[in-house]
Amino acid sequence: MTQLRPGLRPAARGPAGGGDKDLLAPVSTLEGAGARNSGPSRSGPSEYGDETVTDISTPSAEQSAEETTSATAAESAGTEEPKKSESVTSDSDLFRQSEIAADYVEGLLDILDYDGDIDELVSAGRPMVEVVGGRLQPLVGQRGATLEALQELTRLAIFRATGSPSRLLLDIGGYRATRRKELTAVARNAVEKVKEHGDAVRLEPMSAFERKCVHDVVNAISGVQSESEGVEPSRRIVVRPAD
Repeated sequence: MTQLRPGLRPAARGPAGGGDKDLLAPVSTLEGAGARNSGPSRSGPSEYGDETVTDISTPSAEQSAEETTSATAAESAGTEEPKKSESVTSDSDLFRQSEIAADYVEGLLDILDYDGDIDELVSAGRPMVEVVGGRLQPLVGQRGATLEALQELTRLAIFRATGSPSRLLLDIGGYRATRRKELTAVARNAVEKVKEHGDAVRLEPMSAFERKCVHDVVNAISGVQSESEGVEPSRRIVVRPAD
C-alpha cells in the first residue's frame, strides 16, 4: 500500500480514456498551449514567480503596447503589475481555487492513467497545487512546456467555476524547484560575464516563470541590472551593468 505524506491525497485512477469529456477536450492541445502566451509576463514576490493570469479578453493594439511597456518595468523590478480585473481575494477563496484546481488535475491524471499524490494549498498569497509521484516527466514536458499548458488549462477551469481569473501555480514532480536552481546558476554566470567584460549579456528565450527566477537573482546583486525584451515566445532577459 502506498504511504502518503500528511496533507496529500491520492489521485483517483481509472481506465485510460475514460472520464469527463470536458477534461478530455483540452488534453490533446497540451504542447501547443504551452508554447503560446498571449501577452507579456508579469512577475511578483511569490516563491516561484510566474505571475501571468489567464485572461480570455482580446486587448486592442494600443492596449497591448501599453501593457508591454508596463509589464517590462514590473518584471524587471521584480514586482507584480496590478490588473484592473483583480481584487483582493481572501484566503478561503484562494484555498477554494486550489481545491477546484486539484479536482481538475485529479481528473486529468485519471484520464491519462497516471499515479500521483495531489496537495492543494495557499502560499505567498496564491493558490497552489503540487503533484508528486513517479513517471510524471511526460506531464512536465521539454523545459516545462507541458506543465505550463496544464497550468493554463487548470486556471481556465477555475475561471469557469468561479468567474474570476486565478494566479494558480501548478508544480509536478518538483520541477519548478529544480529549474529554479538551474536558473540561479545561469543568472550568476551572466552576472560574472557582465562584471568581467562590461558588456550586456542576452540570455536565451525563457518562460515567464524562468525569467522571474533570473530577475530575482540579478536584482539581489549590486552593480548589475536585468530587463526583459522581445515578445513571446522569444521574450528573453538582458543582463547589463547598472546605470
